[in-house]
Amino acid sequence: MPAGDRHVAWIGLGSNLDDPAGQLERAIVELRSEPAISVLAVSSFYRTVPVGGPPDQPMFCNAAVALTTALGPYALLARLQAIEAAHDRVRDVRWGPRTLDLDILAYGDRHLDDDALTVPHPRAHERGFVLVPLAEIAPALELGQRGRVVDCLHRVAHDDIEYWELPA
Repeated sequence: MPAGDRHVAWIGLGSNLDDPAGQLERAIVELRSEPAISVLAVSSFYRTVPVGGPPDQPMFCNAAVALTTALGPYALLARLQAIEAAHDRVRDVRWGPRTLDLDILAYGDRHLDDDALTVPHPRAHERGFVLVPLAEIAPALELGQRGRVVDCLHRVAHDDIEYWELPA
């Protein structure tokens, strides 16, 4: 990518351990402090039921962020994983509890599918906990061949998703 090129990316954020809303708030501050990233929009925070993984997990706090970045998709992924690691993210149980999860939901109109990264995110179109916050900031975003975020949202259950009440 030539120097100075910037691309829009949409990031899904989630946490259900160690002050979930605080984890998301701190991650957003860290994204804002990155020289190669400019945060354009942040959704509300939502309380969501865990999907997959072990039973009896705490509820998740989920949000979405739109940003521009000079980082390529793999460099952005590496930066997001470094932020997760700084929040003590442990990857031992698939879809298990976590302090912080940062997923690239889409990166411009790029389509990637390899062992390191798939964009648009391969399951975003079927997950209410991704679509509800993403629809708040990017309803017309195309998730590849799955269609616009707002249309995907109409096809999935999401009536159990509610606002995460943040302290005043």
